[in-house]
Formats: sequence, C-alpha cells, structure tokens
Amino acid sequence: MLKLKDINKDYLSGETTVHALRGIDLEFRESEFVAILGHSGCGKTTLLNIIGGLDQYSSGDLVINGKSTKNFSDADWDAYRNHSIGFVFQSYNLIPHQTVLANVELALTLSGVAPAERRQRAVEALNKVGLGDQIHKKPNQMSGGQMQRVAIARALVNDPDILLADEPTGALDSDTSVQIMEILKEISRDKLIIMVTHNPELAAGYAGRVIRLKDGRITDDSAPYSSERESLPPAGKTRKTSMSFLTALALSTNNLLTKKARTILTAFAGSIGIIGIALIMSLSNGIQNYIDKVQKDTLSSYPITIQAESMDMTGMMSSLMGVHAEAAENKHDKNAVYSSTIMYDLMNSMVSAEKETNNLKAFKDYIESENSEISQYISTIQYSYDFDMNIYAEDPEGAIVKTDIVELLQNTMSAIYGGDYSSFFSTYGSYYSVANVWQEMLPGEHGEAINPLLKEQYDLLYGAWPDEYDETVLVVDKNNEISDMVLYSLGLKSSSSITEDMQAFIAQKTVENQSESWSYEELCGKSFRYIFPADQYALDEETGAYINLAEEELGLRTLYKNGLELKVVGIIRQNEDAVSGMMTGAIGYTHALVEYIMEQAEAKELVKAQLADPSKEVFTGLPFLDREDEALTKDKKTQAAKDYIAAATQKELAELYVKYMSEPEESYIQELIDEQMEGTKRADIEKMVLDYYPEYASMLDQMDDETLFDYVGQMMGQQIKEQYAVQMQALYRSLSDAELAEDFSLLALEDADYLWIYDNAMPPVYSESSLKDTLKKLGYVDLDSPSAINIYAATFEDKDNIAGAIENYNASVSEEDQISYTDMVALLMSSITTIINVISYVLIAFVAISLVVSSIMIGIITYISVLERTKEIGILRAIGASKKDISRVFNAETFIIGFSAGAIGIIMTLLLNIPINVIVHDLTGIYSLNAALPWQGALGLVIISVLLTFVAGLIPSGLAAKKDPVEALRTE
Repeated sequence: MLKLKDINKDYLSGETTVHALRGIDLEFRESEFVAILGHSGCGKTTLLNIIGGLDQYSSGDLVINGKSTKNFSDADWDAYRNHSIGFVFQSYNLIPHQTVLANVELALTLSGVAPAERRQRAVEALNKVGLGDQIHKKPNQMSGGQMQRVAIARALVNDPDILLADEPTGALDSDTSVQIMEILKEISRDKLIIMVTHNPELAAGYAGRVIRLKDGRITDDSAPYSSERESLPPAGKTRKTSMSFLTALALSTNNLLTKKARTILTAFAGSIGIIGIALIMSLSNGIQNYIDKVQKDTLSSYPITIQAESMDMTGMMSSLMGVHAEAAENKHDKNAVYSSTIMYDLMNSMVSAEKETNNLKAFKDYIESENSEISQYISTIQYSYDFDMNIYAEDPEGAIVKTDIVELLQNTMSAIYGGDYSSFFSTYGSYYSVANVWQEMLPGEHGEAINPLLKEQYDLLYGAWPDEYDETVLVVDKNNEISDMVLYSLGLKSSSSITEDMQAFIAQKTVENQSESWSYEELCGKSFRYIFPADQYALDEETGAYINLAEEELGLRTLYKNGLELKVVGIIRQNEDAVSGMMTGAIGYTHALVEYIMEQAEAKELVKAQLADPSKEVFTGLPFLDREDEALTKDKKTQAAKDYIAAATQKELAELYVKYMSEPEESYIQELIDEQMEGTKRADIEKMVLDYYPEYASMLDQMDDETLFDYVGQMMGQQIKEQYAVQMQALYRSLSDAELAEDFSLLALEDADYLWIYDNAMPPVYSESSLKDTLKKLGYVDLDSPSAINIYAATFEDKDNIAGAIENYNASVSEEDQISYTDMVALLMSSITTIINVISYVLIAFVAISLVVSSIMIGIITYISVLERTKEIGILRAIGASKKDISRVFNAETFIIGFSAGAIGIIMTLLLNIPINVIVHDLTGIYSLNAALPWQGALGLVIISVLLTFVAGLIPSGLAAKKDPVEALRTE
C-alpha cells in the first residue's frame, strides 16, 4: 500500500546542509496503528509530511499502491492528499471563521461532492467523534479536546486510506488524550494510522507497531512488513481536486466579515474613483439625452413615410403646444396650488386630431409620371402593401407552423389557457410588430433586386444576395443571434417546446436557458412555403359554404406540399460602420416576390370571381355595405331588421321575443355587480380564484387592483347575462308562440333595438366584411394601391424639397386626394455630441487615476490578508487544495471588495445626482436636462471595479499559492 525506499531529506540552513532523513526504508500494512517515536528534531514530522505529500523527499522514492511518485505533478499530490490522506495536527489547524460543519465539509468540497451528500457525510463524521450536536459552533467556542475531534472528523470525512496524526495529544490533558487515542485505535481497524509522538507510554499502549527514529535514521521497528510476496491492487485513476469559485467566495466572505470595519473602509476608498466617473457619465448621459430629443438618425435610416391611413400628429402637437403657450402667459398669485390642464389638453388634442386618409394610388401615379417634380429629389422609394405573408415552415417535430409571431403567441395562449385569443391579438398584435419575421428589402432605383444602400449597411456572411423572386436572406444581429420567438416562428425550434416553457413559467418553475446554434450551411438549406390564401378555401357541396382547408391537419399538409417554395440563399448582418440598419425582420425578401404572388393570386378562381362582382362577397353572396359611411350602414341594418320582422313567421317572432327579452340592460348588470362587489377586498378575490385555479397565482401577482377588479367584474357580468337568460327563457316557456308573437308586436322598438336585432338575432343580410378585406383574405392586393410609401432622400435639402413638392401636389389636387404625413426627422447635431463626448473622456481620464491608486491600495491590503491567512493556506493545502485553489480564494476576496466598491460608488452616485439635478436646473433653467446614470454605465463601472481589484490582487494571490504548506502550517 505505502512504501518508502531509501528516502533522504536534506535542508539548506545558510551554507550548511541539514540531513533530516537518511535512507529511510519502510513499508506499511493497509490497516494498522503505527507510532513513530523519537526526540524533538529527529525527523518524525518531516517523515510524516513526506508521507502526506506536504513535503518532497530529496532522493529515494515513495511508492503508493505500487506506483512511484517520482514523476508526480502538483495536481497528483493535491489529489493524493485529498483522497488518500487525512491529517490530524497537534494544534488542530481549524479555520477560525468557518463553522465546525464547514471545516469538516471542506475536503469534500474539493472532491466535488454534491452539497446534500457533503452535508450528510460531514454530519456522520462528526457523529462518530461525538460532536453531532456541535455542528454550528465556531472553533473558538470549543474546548481543545472537541477541536481535536473536529480535526479527526475532517480527516475521516473523505474516507482516506491513511490517517496521519502529528502529536495529536500534545496540547491535551491526560483524560482527553485517552479519549482521542481510543478514537484513533478504533479507526485503525479499517485504516492505516501513522502517529508521531515523543511519548513512549502512549505508543506502547495503543500502537500495534512502534518505529523509533534517531538523527533521521530508523533505529528500531517492532513489526516490520514487506509486501514483496503479496499482489498489490491495481492503482486506479485518482480524480483531480478543484475548489469551485462559490466555495472560494464563501471562504473569503466569512473572512471579510471578521474584519467588517476594514472591509467597508477599503471598499469605500475603492469607490471614490467609481463615484467620480459615474458622476461624469451621469451628466454626459443627461446632456446626450437632451440632445437626442432634437436629433434623429441619418435620413437613409428614417425615410419620409406616407401611409394610406394616418393621424395628423403634427397638427395635434402644434395645437397642444399652442394651448400651452397661451397658458404660460396666464399669471396668477402663487399663494395656492393650481391645476395644469395637461391631460385635458392632450385628450382634447387627440379627439380633435382627425384620421387622415391618403389616396396613395393617385400619389403613386404622380411620383412615377415623367414630369413629376418630386422624382428629382428622391434617392429611393419603397411601396408597402397590406397583405398577409401566408408562409409556413416545418418544425423539427414535423409540425407545419405559420411563420408569424402573433399567430405563434395566439396558438400558445390557446393551448395553455384554452379559448380563442384571436380577438385579443387582433387588437394588441401591433405591439409585437417590432419582432416582424418577414420584411421586404429596399429595391434598387433601376430595377435591381436589392438597393446598393442596403448592401452598404449589411455584410453578406454566407451565400449570396437574392436574384430570383423565390430567394430570401436571413438577417442576424451583431452577435449573429436571432430571437427565440423568431426561431419558433421559422420552424427552427419546435412549437411544442414554447408551450412547455410557458406552462413551466406559469407554474413558477425555473426554465433552463439552452443556447442553440446552427451552421450557415444548415440555415441556407432551410426552405419555406407560401400558401396562396385563395387555395385554402373550398366549397362544401352539402352546406353550400366555404371551408378553410388549412384548419385541418391533412388539408394544411396538402396545401403546404403544393405551396410556393421559398429558399434562404444568404445570411446578412449589419456592418459596424452603419449608423443603423433598415432591416427589422428576420427574413428579407425582394419586391419581385410580391409581384409574383399578386400575379398568381389574380389568376385564382375565387379572386377572379370577387373582382368580377365587387358588390358582393364571394364567400356568402351577400352585398357589401359602405362601412365608411356609418349613418348609411346603420340605416341599412335598421331597414333590414324591419323587413325581417315584417316577413317573420309566428314561431320566428316568438323566438325573437324570447331572445330579445333575455338580454339584460347594462345598467341592470352593473347594479348587480356593484351590489355583489360591495365590501369585497383583493384578498377575498385571490382566495376565491386560487381555491379553484392555483396555477393562476403568478398571473394574479402581476395584476394591480384596478385590473383585477375589472377582470372579475367582466366575469360576473357574463355570469349575470347567462343566468338572466336562463330565467327569462324558463319564464316564457309556458307561453305559446302566438302569445309571445303578440307580446313582441306590442314592443316600442327604437333604432338601437333594430340594430341589436340585426347584429344578434337574425340571419345576416349584408356581408360583415368589405371588398378590400375580402380580397386581403384571398391574398390579393392592387399593386397600384400601396398601404404605405417610404421616400428616401440623400440630403436634408432634398428632404425639404420633397416636402415642398408634396405641398405643391396638394395644391394641385382636390381636397380628398391631398397627402398628409408626419415628418419625424430633425436636423443632426453631431458636432455638439462630439464636443460633449470629448469633454467626458478627458474628465474620465483624470478621475481614472484615482481608480489606479485605489487598485494599488487594494493589492496591498490583499497581501496583508495573505499574511494574516497563511495558516489557513497551509490547512487548505493539507486537505488537497491546489495552488490554483489558493489563488482562487484570494481572487474571490478581491472580487468581493471590487464588487462592493462598485456598488457603493453607484449608490453614492444615485444619491448625489439628486442635488446635482437641482443645481443644474437652477443654473440652466432646462428642467428636462437631468443627470442620470445609464444602467449600462452602472453595470460597466461595477465590472471595471471588479476587474481592477482582481488584477490588483493577482500578485498577492500568486504569492499565496506559492507558499510552502509546511511552513504555512507552522505560522501562528
């Protein structure tokens, strides 16, 4: 098991060589109690340290399980000490700032044992030595005997093969010494115990083998052993030890807490430079934010956009500002608090701001005419159309999914909560438009598929730019990433996994973030299919109605198989020189695809039928209403309801009467809701909901009181309606159709009642859609009627000329054909920004000097900490910690100090910004100019503080790692 061959150990003391060990030849059994006797200075402890791997022999060989240690690396010795050796020292050598349990657990931590198992084994080891009830005490709260028992438990916890005890009873009284020796004797039944002592009686009383040393030589061995005739077990591969950063962090935290005052003062000193830089950043950021209010990006990134329908925002804001200009002139005494009618003025301006409708078809003709005034100022122009990119993909599980984020979220919500969320997303879907999947790329001026400006802004990472209508490019961000929502939408990740993740989130479970990657080749091999919407609808011969084939799995797969295939041929990324990019979508397609889709859609039978008779809806055969004229629409609905009543049978009138009377008035519903909600508190509602639906706990936490009560009120209103309808239907069940029809004839119906009857109680007479919406449903739009026009100008002068040309155009056409738009582009103020940045950089450079000084100070303090914790270093090395582990402990200490300094600096900056803003407002009179530390800057400063202190601590931590463990253990 353990064999020493001609071991010699020499020390240099000045110019003299001291021979500590001379030709030691020893071999030990797997389990025995060996005592090494000798006077002080005879080499006992040196021999023990060599056996334990703390000290290295000068010559000879130490053989462990048949394996020579001549070529052992530092890592091999660390692993040997951790897994095979347990040390029991005369002076206990416990880490004072750690609990008893933590001291015992430390060796297991280095072995990589899981926390639960680590605690269990440590408690078991302490129970063996009779200290199971003392696990939370600190070493300084225990007697000498108890501390030695802790040391034995620490030595045993990793189940070592060998226990080395250096004068284990040297600092104990007689009774306690006997107790410790009994424990060691019991352990020797299963393990090899080698004890160094100068007490012959103790050795004779407990050891089964006594070896005497004198002047570094063995003079006597009471039970020598040789294993030459025995076969040794094969030496297994020993797992390397490693201390986790969290363990190092815990050790350093406990140490720093024993010196709270010094730690706080050190962190504060380190924070001074951070405070200076953070204050400069706050002021610079505040000025920059103020400049940003009047500064926009380059014209190429912000075109003049004219939409088919828009609100006159310029007029609204002008009106609002005019009102406030007048209000500013109104003077009143300042002996009271007066109201400023900002909300009233804002609402009034929004109400008065009219929704503008632009005739873009006529304006497009004007732009493209040969003698157009505006065309000479236009750099590039792009037409957008209001139609659905009905594109599908196949996900990894084989499911056919629509490449649309709103539909993805809608389906996910339905899968989790049930119900139909289409109305919700039709209302709020625009909030998700920032995550568009498909986007048309800017075409060239002279018929090119891609505008050169786009190619200037984006680098082609792989593949090629599209040349054909069915070719697309994938757009990645600067980190070559695509959002997970887009990945689900594109079918690159399974749609079922997002449902599982959201269900886990609702159940308040932690969802593991798994980062995935795809090669360029894989992504360029991806294809999608455009399903022509007109192909989705087929006439059901039995019912005479059209059905949507895409709503059935088989139908969707058939449509997908026969759809128009679109290929990804390239991958692009915005280059570093571009101020901003045009592309916000994940997949870019060309205008040629739009033209091809419209060309094919126009040839579809349903589209041709709808275009042939634009007065009726092709699906229902019902005529369209002019929904732009609200009064005319109401009149037609009212008349249709009257005609229906006049032609209705007695039975139909009876059913209509019951249905009409089963609808309670809103005032009645609200009265009941108020009555039932009176005295109800939020806690009552939460208890009621959680009793039946505990999975809604996280959702309730996100709701404020108003939202929660509104939601409950809506649910109660629905229940009241249902209960009211049941009661009324039961009430009228006893009456005959004739009686009910007669009662209906007695009703004094008004126009609102007729509208209700049309919308809720009779077959439709008019189509609920419009010609435009029906054609959109069929996937067709008129390319001559865009929904938006983006006009790009090369210079600000051209932009102004374009605005002038639009004014001239408006003067030449009728009022209904005039164009209105909001120009959000303002003059650039880059020169001011540059000046502010230069000043900020100079000030930061000056203040950064204090950071360097504080870093040097922290390095010195860390070195002092190394000196203070020298013995702890020896203890850690004795139980198997590597040099890297020791470095990690002190690096963790500098990390804590650096983080604390950064955090103090940020907190102090946030507090100082309050009086600074008061001073800035008083000096400048600009109340929108506020010093504000950006969170990115705050985070960056904390990171810089940590890095600087970390670098400052590298030298002290390196010195700590190089300390001789034997010398370190002797340090007091």
